[in-house]
Amino acid sequence: MEELIKILKEVAPQADVENETDFIEHKVLDSLSIMRLVVMINDEFDVEITPVDMTPENFKSLKTIYEMIQRLED
Repeated sequence: MEELIKILKEVAPQADVENETDFIEHKVLDSLSIMRLVVMINDEFDVEITPVDMTPENFKSLKTIYEMIQRLED
């Protein structure tokens, strides 16, 4: 989780990524920042986030992103 928080803070330094409840609705992440985030997550966690996984629900919060990573690691 700490690595994910570090990545999110790099992608969205203006946000309180640990407490934000909706990255998409509150415009913490946009399409370009999500693409950057995907690349960084793929590299850091050795997973492959495919277009099927790139839904607003998976990028809504720290928790949903972390859950997606855990699912992809299995």
